[in-house]
Amino acid sequence: MWPILMQFLRTNAPYITLPIAAVVGVIGYNLESLISDRYTPYNKAIEDQRVERQIDEEVLNDPTKVEKLKYKENVLGKNVPPSLQKN
Repeated sequence: MWPILMQFLRTNAPYITLPIAAVVGVIGYNLESLISDRYTPYNKAIEDQRVERQIDEEVLNDPTKVEKLKYKENVLGKNVPPSLQKN
């Protein structure tokens, strides 16, 4: 009996698994729509944000005040694990 059942399942696997996968997909889609929040807040375009930020900066207003390109912090000490931090 088992070999006949396994042969039937083997030959008809696509016809059996497709409806099961469709049902699982529909259930998952509906659960996700119930649980998640689909609201996306409005943001200005990135180009507009960049232009506004550049207008607000004092560097563009007075080109004589140019800041030198140098590191202000130790770059290698940013992600130090707790075991290596100084107390």
